Amino acid sequence: MTPESQPRRAPRGVTAAEFAAAGLYDPAAPNAADRLGLLEWFVEQGLSLEQMVHGLRDGALTGLAADLALRPGERLRLEELATELDMRAEHIQRIRLAAGLPPAEPDAPVFTPDDAAILRAFQVGAELFGQPFVLPFARVVGSALARIAEATIALYLVNVERPLVEASARELALAQANLEAMRSLKSIPPVLEALFRAHLANAIRRSRRARARAGSDLAQMTVGFVDLVGFTPLSRQLSSQELGALVDRFETQANDITTARDGRLVKIIGDEVMFVAVDAAAACDIALTLVDRFRADASVMPRGGLATGTLLMRGGDYYGPVVNLASRVAELAVPREVLVTTEVVAEAGADGLCFEPAGKRMLKGFDEPVTLYAAGRATTSQ
Repeated sequence: MTPESQPRRAPRGVTAAEFAAAGLYDPAAPNAADRLGLLEWFVEQGLSLEQMVHGLRDGALTGLAADLALRPGERLRLEELATELDMRAEHIQRIRLAAGLPPAEPDAPVFTPDDAAILRAFQVGAELFGQPFVLPFARVVGSALARIAEATIALYLVNVERPLVEASARELALAQANLEAMRSLKSIPPVLEALFRAHLANAIRRSRRARARAGSDLAQMTVGFVDLVGFTPLSRQLSSQELGALVDRFETQANDITTARDGRLVKIIGDEVMFVAVDAAAACDIALTLVDRFRADASVMPRGGLATGTLLMRGGDYYGPVVNLASRVAELAVPREVLVTTEVVAEAGADGLCFEPAGKRMLKGFDEPVTLYAAGRATTSQ
């Protein structure tokens, strides 16, 4: 038998025939050479035939090497992990659920050394702050990290995978790009830690200012809501790329404007943002500036509502009647109008602002009519 007629053998002794027998490779397929190159590369990365078969079955063959690199290490079952940590299995599942992770099958070897480290950290937290407070904190952390994870995927899909797919890249190129992107994630934890410390310092400063006039977990602040009138019908007319660009623009403007004025963008709910600021005048400036940034856009028109008072700080969010009031006030505003309550006017003063009476309004959920004002910029003649 000549060398050319011998069965092609992938690295570490796996032949093309073995790939074919496993259902991974069809020598008659148009992409046979590309698929064989991918499988040989998998073997070079240390992947087994069984792992490849699972990847093909799950429809994630080109992402297989990256998936395995994401969570390396020996895998434990739930009871094995519980024994190692001296924790009840039910408690482990409860922490996972709070952190936004689905329950693990009892007999599935899914837990890595990283999972053990996470659970140990929650044990320490329970000893410091008490068990009842650990799970709500886990929900906040899990929710924030889930959003970061989704944003990471979107960043990769739009900027790396889509160009490769549009260029008809080979499976091997897609798999290598996946693995390279996954390995680059090693740089993220130090960045997240540094950013967390910076945000924590800022949050401590803001909390101290707000709590100087209120109780322990209560804050005296101004809360605002700004939404885009016309967004829903417009979203049905735009392409996905155009809609994404509009959403990015709104979120970017809301974040930059709020942060530059020492406020905090609490959350984005579709076409609406919620923010808080210790200084009422700054809150007015945030809402008015956001309206101004879209003034030339006839397709969407921002409007806003602000209220000042005591807020309950809990889990990175804010609650209480004042929050509900600001939300209802925003719903009453006409496009390009910012309505505020009497308390906002009293706190903000007249420094660069003016407030025109907008009458008394009945708001859903409130028994008494609420006096409102339309906020604006003061002119030199005022």
